Amino acid sequence: MHWQKEAQSGQARAGWLHTRHGSVPTPTFMPVGTVGTVKGITMDNVRATGAGIVLGNTYHLMLRPTAERVQRLGGLHRMMDWPGPILTDSGGFQVMSLGPLRKMDEDGVTFRSHIDGSAHRLTPESSTDIQYKLDATITMAFDECPALPATKEVLAASMQRSMRWAARSREAFIARPGYGQFGIVQGGTEPDLRADSARALRDIGFEGYAIGGLAVGEGQELMFSTLDYTTPLLPEDQPRYLMGVGTPDDLLGAVMRGCDMFDCVMPSRAGRTARAYTERGTLNLRNARFAEDTRPISPDDDSPMAGRYSRAYLHHLFRANEMLGPMLLTLHNLAYYQRLMRQIRAAIIAGTLEQTAAELRQNWAKGDWSEEEYPMPRYHQD
Repeated sequence: MHWQKEAQSGQARAGWLHTRHGSVPTPTFMPVGTVGTVKGITMDNVRATGAGIVLGNTYHLMLRPTAERVQRLGGLHRMMDWPGPILTDSGGFQVMSLGPLRKMDEDGVTFRSHIDGSAHRLTPESSTDIQYKLDATITMAFDECPALPATKEVLAASMQRSMRWAARSREAFIARPGYGQFGIVQGGTEPDLRADSARALRDIGFEGYAIGGLAVGEGQELMFSTLDYTTPLLPEDQPRYLMGVGTPDDLLGAVMRGCDMFDCVMPSRAGRTARAYTERGTLNLRNARFAEDTRPISPDDDSPMAGRYSRAYLHHLFRANEMLGPMLLTLHNLAYYQRLMRQIRAAIIAGTLEQTAAELRQNWAKGDWSEEEYPMPRYHQD
């Protein structure tokens, strides 16, 4: 597995991630398929949005249906009908989020399942083995993601433990052609801790590098300033993955700071709560003003549902609590995220990223299209 740069504009890079399960253009957004499904839609739908790689999760899949069962069923690719690349989160973030349900020591973490309270344990070795059984194209090193805010002493101890766990994860990783493992840079928003973490991971050596511990409530300005000094510490010739981010503006800003890969539940979660991402910002389709709006969501929509469903119909589905509403809006949002990534990538290659970024932000700030800009079709019964 390797990453190949195609073009660069400032710190932003366009490239290709070549894997055993196919090649993916970067920058790329990975839809989140936590338990082997992108919630509410089929993998045919996901493919139709233009997605090239999806994400699964070690913690959830080890609990249900178990990694051993997934392996017996032919691996995650076959089970979920996704022959393309799959990146699996190590489970560290989910386990650390369990609070009093987990107990950490130097070897790993003991925790109780959020499903039935049963006891389980994750270590760098077992997390890596589970991801192997899932047949993950990209395996993530097991790490500790501390809750913020935290003191520098807490962040330093956590980062140092994560680096010891990264070395153990690497030792446990079974190298195969076209597969890879990413280390995760930690250290909160402390520049010296981020530098120490990046140095330790580079000394270990991975096929790619992730930036963890951000998008956890620190705010966009602090996230971007952390990226400003963190991404230059990572190898130029390998992929950089910013974990758990984020809004369209977050993605744009992170690409401009040298990140190549992203995942976030935001577009699918927003789709389930009637929020639509568009070139003119976010629309809440539960609002009464959409009850007789006959326009499709966006004039620029190129999703599989483009032009087929009106805002009024989607408004009705959500007000009637019909499951089709969240399904259609999830599909729309994921397609918008992929369209945004293609637009940013094309601008990097063309050398027009600064201009494109300014236009994107201006349009997001304008809000919904007026009827003069985007006329409303008129219907009547004879």
